[in-house]
Amino acid sequence: MRDEVDDLAEAWARERPDLDLAPVAVFSRLSRLSRHLDLARREAFTAQGIESWEFDVLAALRRAGSPYELSPGRLLRETLVTSGTMTNRVDRLATRGFVERYPDPEDRRGVLVRLTPEGKDAVDGAFTSLLEAERAFLTDLTARQQSDLADLLRKLLSPFS
Repeated sequence: MRDEVDDLAEAWARERPDLDLAPVAVFSRLSRLSRHLDLARREAFTAQGIESWEFDVLAALRRAGSPYELSPGRLLRETLVTSGTMTNRVDRLATRGFVERYPDPEDRRGVLVRLTPEGKDAVDGAFTSLLEAERAFLTDLTARQQSDLADLLRKLLSPFS
């Protein structure tokens, strides 16, 4: 089975036979897959009435477990954004009724961001839609192939962890 990356690699091999093109075969496919995944994520979240950045914050809170709260600093580490960006995001989510701020009982100067029931419903619905969309990408792979792929991708990502 051939795809557009095979054509691309073949053209580069013709033009630059001096280069090892093995990375092209992997990363051009990953890049194309990433674009398709971004579109599927956007569609899954839009269907639930939220944006990708909203999902990222709400999902971090949801994964924290009951009572679904984190400090702003922890949210920064979970979502990899700047403090100014996080403040803006929490403000916007609070306006939508998805999160609330509470004083941190262990730090009088600090606050905790807590998921509201509406926020929990929104992130749970979005996550279910996301899993359905992502599952569709994996239908041609056996469970073993999916596991092997996850292991290989983990290995590729390990230097960045």
